[in-house]
Amino acid sequence: MQSRHHTATAFTHRANGKNIRCKRRWHTVPWAKTLLAIVMALLAATTRVTAGDVVPGAYRTAEYVPLLKGKRVAVLANQTSMIGHTHLIDSLHSLGINITAILAAEHGFRGDKSAGEKISDSVDRRTGIRIISLYGNGSKDAIDRTLKSCDMVVIDIQDVGTRFYTYYITMLRLMNKCAAYGRMLMILDRPNPTGHYVDGPILDMKHKSGVGALPIPVVHGMTLGELAGMINGEGWLDGGRRCKINVIKCDGYTHGTPYTLPIPPSPNLKDMTAIYLYPSLCYFEGTPVSVGRGTDKPFKIFGHPQMKGDYTFTPHETAAAHNPPCEGRLCHGYDLSGTPDRELRAKKIDLTYIITAYRESGLGDKFFTPFFEKLIGVDYVRQMIKDGCDAAQISQMWQDDVRRFKDARRPYLLYAE
Repeated sequence: MQSRHHTATAFTHRANGKNIRCKRRWHTVPWAKTLLAIVMALLAATTRVTAGDVVPGAYRTAEYVPLLKGKRVAVLANQTSMIGHTHLIDSLHSLGINITAILAAEHGFRGDKSAGEKISDSVDRRTGIRIISLYGNGSKDAIDRTLKSCDMVVIDIQDVGTRFYTYYITMLRLMNKCAAYGRMLMILDRPNPTGHYVDGPILDMKHKSGVGALPIPVVHGMTLGELAGMINGEGWLDGGRRCKINVIKCDGYTHGTPYTLPIPPSPNLKDMTAIYLYPSLCYFEGTPVSVGRGTDKPFKIFGHPQMKGDYTFTPHETAAAHNPPCEGRLCHGYDLSGTPDRELRAKKIDLTYIITAYRESGLGDKFFTPFFEKLIGVDYVRQMIKDGCDAAQISQMWQDDVRRFKDARRPYLLYAE
């Protein structure tokens, strides 16, 4: 991507002990024989679906179904909570597991709600089980009400491994409540599609928000099961409590294993291209620039009416994008959708995109909003972009953060690096 040439005064930035010089620039059945038969059938289906591949924790029914017998269970799940072609809720319900509530995170139980959309409680039509939203109307007291009427909580939800993707924050809230009520939290682990690297600054907790709740890098490289262990071990729960957790691990997975998600984790991350670009493009949510919400290529394009790229698009409101940035306006920008996934997977966070947009848009001080710091997690990135620093200079500033975090997380890893 070509950028216009800029020259100006040099600036020196200091962070993490480094000086960087820049130019501006997620009917009870008889138990014995029936349970065994159903579990074996599920295991057989699992083998067919995942033979020679990664086996998510939810597929390993023999490891956890017996532990749910006779318990009142609340389940955090969404559209990604599948065992082959069968939803986890349907599988557990058919086995006679007493599911007292389905818990829904951002985007809802069906995964079809827009980002940040408040969601009301409802009922699952197939099973008649109540669905309690943990992201919207009534969510303040929802966890307390649920924990009082269950013995344990099960989490099965596909994360994408970034600090501003909110499923881990819902898990954190559940961990805090499970610790307070003495409930067990079982995590049916799933692979992290960005688990092969760690990158980005550690969150300065003065920027803690609904899109950043822990002192971790933007890309933490951990599964939810691993992150839960680190939350416990590092004392990140309220009052330094510990939550009783049981992680049902994936089989056949390492942090170097490429993993293609079979189901989109949310409405605007439709494929692996968007998922790989997400850690680099999400910062546009803290600017007036469109990142493709309201088009058929969310998180694969970016642009603004005042930019100069040859690619053009016009965002419109959709079910997955309410009031998208630049709605109804012709945007000029860049289309990254043709970049091979193999190439994108090999990259880390790339700030070239946002630097290009800043320089081309001519918006100056109107380019960044306060939400930008909540996403990036630190103060210095905005100023370095304004002062003309390039992507390599900025990313150099957080390399000590990356090294420190990788050392700190090592005892909690469940899978080989």
